[in-house]
Amino acid sequence: MSGHDRFVEHDGVYLLSHSIGLAVRGTRDATTGYFDAWELDTAEAWPHWLESIDAFRASLARLLGTDARAICPQSNVSSGLTKILGSIGGLAERPTMLLTEETFPSLGYVAEHVGFEVRYIDRSCDATDPAVWREHLTTDVDVVLVTHVHSNTGELVPVRDVVGLAHQRGAIAIVDVAQSVGVIPIDVGRWGADFVVGSCVKWLSGGPGAGWLWADPASIDRYEPDDVGWFSHAEPFEFDIHRFRYADDALRFWGGSPTVLPFTVARHSIDTIHDIGVETIRRHNLALTDQLIDALGSRVVSPHDAERRSGTCIVDAGADIAETLARAGIGVDHRPNGIRMSPHVHVSADDIDEVIAHLRP
Repeated sequence: MSGHDRFVEHDGVYLLSHSIGLAVRGTRDATTGYFDAWELDTAEAWPHWLESIDAFRASLARLLGTDARAICPQSNVSSGLTKILGSIGGLAERPTMLLTEETFPSLGYVAEHVGFEVRYIDRSCDATDPAVWREHLTTDVDVVLVTHVHSNTGELVPVRDVVGLAHQRGAIAIVDVAQSVGVIPIDVGRWGADFVVGSCVKWLSGGPGAGWLWADPASIDRYEPDDVGWFSHAEPFEFDIHRFRYADDALRFWGGSPTVLPFTVARHSIDTIHDIGVETIRRHNLALTDQLIDALGSRVVSPHDAERRSGTCIVDAGADIAETLARAGIGVDHRPNGIRMSPHVHVSADDIDEVIAHLRP
């Protein structure tokens, strides 16, 4: 199944799956049950809505090869990281976190504002080389934040190797998969990480608001979040203000009254991506980025090696070229390293030929 017909029709060529992601068909219909419960059976709305959250957790767990109880909904990746860092006890008065300068900025903001000393691997270093991480992982590093895919460089970081190095140094390992989930096959258990954070926007085409975190079930009892609410409780509907007990699974990170609608939307998109197959999406993406590399050669500044390549291809070109492509109906964006293009299964080889024709002198 190619899957191109599972997405909404779009004029032009959509290459922005690293940004929002093209909506999948049936997304509006998938929200009907949410509104029916609210409008027609308000007294039972919460049970219905919580069933939809459970369904979201189950769908995401199937995609990640894990147990649904290890997943907790969050509003976004920053929220998930905030909850995690606020749950880690026994650290120094000013603990240390290691991450790269290519990490999405908001995660650096979070770490600094919750009191961590943040150390950065300079963007001039090759983050795909485990030796670079080994050099920076001194024994006083408490937490390592690994970005699976660097969106501005197109690099794919060897997560399992870096997590192993972090654990050798006694550090907690957190992995950000916001730019990889849905295009790179992920088995969270195989990585050995302590936490994984992600969202359903971008390659999952699930829209904003449906973030999430995964917590290693084997060590969940070690973590007690500061930011709690009635849905962090083992029995949310117990309503005893004198008796709080953390949920015995990842929901201890949930907090107060949750949002529901974004997860209803995202569940539908996750199931669509699963039906198509992440492996299928990855093969298609590699074929199209190979097409760009073959045609443009060294102008492709993101990795040419498939083992180091994410789903995003970056071509050395100015913002003016991005504007020219936009006028031609080709959706890309521009960052300091060049134009970013992320072909999903709804993009064809003919579409890429059209892009190449605009990029050639």
